[in-house]
Amino acid sequence: METSASELRRIRSGPDGDEQAFVVRIHFSAADPASVIERARDVLSRVIAQVMPWPGEEAWARLLPPWFVQRCAPEPRADPSWDATAWLAQWQAKSQAEKILDSQGPWTLSNWLYYFDPIDGDGDDRSWWWWNAGGDRPDTGWIDVATTGWPFGTGSLYWLIEASGGTNPRS
Repeated sequence: METSASELRRIRSGPDGDEQAFVVRIHFSAADPASVIERARDVLSRVIAQVMPWPGEEAWARLLPPWFVQRCAPEPRADPSWDATAWLAQWQAKSQAEKILDSQGPWTLSNWLYYFDPIDGDGDDRSWWWWNAGGDRPDTGWIDVATTGWPFGTGSLYWLIEASGGTNPRS
């Protein structure tokens, strides 16, 4: 659906007047919504700019702002007894409400980046793309995202907002 160049342009300066998409507005609270938006723009533009070639996992801690990396949860140590099939069965058995609770932050950096990884993750099948952002009131901001439909996977977007200093993201 989306090219990196057009998303980067919208991250930096918003949509062109003739662009159209199915857009969903995500509201959040913050003492300084403009700062949250700028931080989110900074992180996301660095990720989108790196889509091809996709850096190795160890490079991301150097490519992303230190404050974002520090807000992510620590990466778990490798567990040879971990059973992916059992984990998937448990995940699929959860209610939507349980899945939403599980998707709240803090996320590990690798889990968050998975949603943008064009090779090993969902990057080729992302469910949202930056469209525009702004503020409603001194304590409320919004980020518009283009999506292919509703509902869509909001967890990675919500974590970006929370890590950037926003609270209570909601559509």
